[in-house]
Amino acid sequence: MAKIYYVGDWAVMLGPVFAETPFNYAAKGTEIFNYGVWLKNALESTGEHQCDSIPTWDFYRNKPGAWEKILAEYDVIIFSDVEAKNFQLDPSFFDRSKFGQEPLTFPDRVRLTVEACHAGTHFMFLGGWLSFNGEMGKGGWGRTRLREILPCECLAVEDLRESTEGFHLEQSALPNDVFSKVDFSKIPPILGYNIVQPRAGCDVILQWPDGDPAICVGEFGKGRVLAYTSDPAPHWGCNFVYWSEYEKFWICALQWLLQK
Repeated sequence: MAKIYYVGDWAVMLGPVFAETPFNYAAKGTEIFNYGVWLKNALESTGEHQCDSIPTWDFYRNKPGAWEKILAEYDVIIFSDVEAKNFQLDPSFFDRSKFGQEPLTFPDRVRLTVEACHAGTHFMFLGGWLSFNGEMGKGGWGRTRLREILPCECLAVEDLRESTEGFHLEQSALPNDVFSKVDFSKIPPILGYNIVQPRAGCDVILQWPDGDPAICVGEFGKGRVLAYTSDPAPHWGCNFVYWSEYEKFWICALQWLLQK
């Protein structure tokens, strides 16, 4: 059984927001959404694997030493819409007065992640507005050492490509057996993706209609990494999550990561 730690695809809605006067704005309600439930259920659908779905804010607030334990305990780590700042910053930096005048530093979670991959932890990097380079560069993965274990290359500019008509996944020209059991004939339109570039030494096994990479895979040390450049959840994936082959698609991806 594989243990999977899935960070991201949760959200908090504050609102709707009412402007009652020029000085009074009131949010009428708070609601928490777990958009990761579809992927979590897909990965657990065979009964073989356990997937823990974690809001990004919990990852961000991990205490020193916690991330090291997670990397050692889990077989697969997934990041989806988790911008680089969540790796690079710590909440304590913004409440400095509580920690006296001594230098305040913490273990580098980017370095720990890269080292864990080379040691044999497997990763999925999934798309969204805050993934890869992301909206207005907010994702920022390519500006960190995460680029060392990404099986694709991030753009240096905003990388979102979106359409209300959607895009369809296609097999690339490279033969592969990762998704050989998946029937792509009735895949629904996917509403957007992050544009990335192929990386030397890694394979593009699924692509978008214009040839942009959709699924890239690579091996780094003892770890395997799969990047899917769209979102496994709404909104880009609001049709994708109801596809009849959705569970099979993600089980095939997981099996590739876990194969010996």
